[in-house]
Amino acid sequence: MQAFENSVEMLRIAADAAAGKGGEDLVALDVSGPLPLVDIFLLVTGNSERNVAAIADEVEDRLIEAGHKRVRREGRAEARWVLLDFGDLIVHVFHSEERVFYGLERLWKDCPVVPIETAETVAGE
Repeated sequence: MQAFENSVEMLRIAADAAAGKGGEDLVALDVSGPLPLVDIFLLVTGNSERNVAAIADEVEDRLIEAGHKRVRREGRAEARWVLLDFGDLIVHVFHSEERVFYGLERLWKDCPVVPIETAETVAGE
């Protein structure tokens, strides 16, 4: 259970970073059942290529600052769908058109949603 708790903490950091850069429609899915090497997918929407790139850069910077190692990054040059692989957490930052087109929520609809706790929601309790 400790490993999943670490993933949830990574999720909190990533969600705070994404929201701080204008990320919208944040959804986290527990994909640990079908994908044993990954715990959580975080899906985020940006409203332009520049916004997608800014969100991805901020998420990456904040997770690295917190001591997490990035395994892989894809799509940064086009900034239409940026994938950030941090091992237990994979962050997908989409332009709104790509998010609808690829429909990851639909593909992973059988996976449970993970509640996203950001610094704001924790402070508001």
